[in-house]
Amino acid sequence: MSGLLAGRVAVVSGIGPGMGRDVSLALAREGADLVLAARTAGKIAEVAAEVRAAGRRALEVPCDITSVDDCRRLAARARAEYGRIDVLVNNAFDMGGFVRMEDAGAEDLLRPLRVNLVGSMQLTHEVLPIMKEQRQGSIVMINSMIIRDVLPNMGPYGASKAALMAATQGLAREIGVHGIRVNSVVPGYIWGASLQGYFAMQAKQRGIDAQAVYDEVAAQTALRHLPTSEEIADAVVFFASDLSRVVTGQSLDVNGGHLFH
Repeated sequence: MSGLLAGRVAVVSGIGPGMGRDVSLALAREGADLVLAARTAGKIAEVAAEVRAAGRRALEVPCDITSVDDCRRLAARARAEYGRIDVLVNNAFDMGGFVRMEDAGAEDLLRPLRVNLVGSMQLTHEVLPIMKEQRQGSIVMINSMIIRDVLPNMGPYGASKAALMAATQGLAREIGVHGIRVNSVVPGYIWGASLQGYFAMQAKQRGIDAQAVYDEVAAQTALRHLPTSEEIADAVVFFASDLSRVVTGQSLDVNGGHLFH
């Protein structure tokens, strides 16, 4: 067995096409066995098949991270199957509704918070005792460039992700004594099916080619390139592996140089 994560076990939430899939496959490529979590069992099964095809084990666990019981069950199943958890990637998220901040009611604010902050921390809380026993572990939060550049009608989502960043840094400060690291990957635009559809819609409305929309947005980045989820997944591997063994409480913006922080 070889790779940066050989012999390790990684939990990834929010499994599905895009980031969840590509993070899982990147971790498997580096030798990790996976615990795959999502609310939809069908999405988990598809990614699990790809992980197994890559020669790694995959445990499928339907899980709503807003449920304490589901999070507890996931940690128990991971321990029973593998005996350890070395990496947790909190990828599940909810963008909430698109509403102006000045018009946002309590439910508009609470909806993204339930998943992005509370759910992520609930799953983390259930995994932490296992990592503490091992005296090592790496927790990676998938954040968003919304915390750097808040867009109109996305204030509640931005607030929830900003809260997750604060929680990440607080947690890193507290649990470093146990040999556990906590870091954030902060993607910008992610070039994939969702963004392609959005650019196609914009192109149709403006009467131009979709490539022209891509070129306009990519021109705002230093590299003239919008990262794919596969490319962003490599940053997760960095934080999951010993390459970042003395890095904690940090955030890595992966956006092609769109925003500097």
